[in-house]
Amino acid sequence: MPTVKLSFSPAPAHVRTARLVGVAVARRAGVAEELLEEIRLAIGEACSRAVALHRSNGVDDLVDVAMDDGDRFTVRVVDRAGNGTALAPPPTDPALFLADSAPPVVGTPEGLSEEAMAARMGLALLAGLVDDLEVATVGDGVGTEVSMSWPVERRLVDG
Repeated sequence: MPTVKLSFSPAPAHVRTARLVGVAVARRAGVAEELLEEIRLAIGEACSRAVALHRSNGVDDLVDVAMDDGDRFTVRVVDRAGNGTALAPPPTDPALFLADSAPPVVGTPEGLSEEAMAARMGLALLAGLVDDLEVATVGDGVGTEVSMSWPVERRLVDG
């Protein structure tokens, strides 16, 4: 069971809250101070991506964020943005965005809004930012889960 769960409406204003909570939970879990900025950026990007996908698809469902402070600090961001033909989720292997043979992105593919393109580019940014990143389709293609984790150095003890 996750340590902290958040669900928020797909509005950009709520991304800041997710970032703040994520950094607080990471700090409490014992993640090294030098990784906290990376975590803040990664949570912000993953949540912004989910919000953009929801908005570009006209989906009002909540965005879910789960944070677990077990052996590694893990954050999972789940969207329910759908997967219509023109709005299919991006490839689930983020390494595809970093491959030298990947074709350059030129212009906006026909049928995609700027928000949808920003959401797809968000995975490329996450792939360069987070070492342990997984992206999976969830709910029979109804959405995607972005899972990220970082090492925990020490556990803080109450007292």
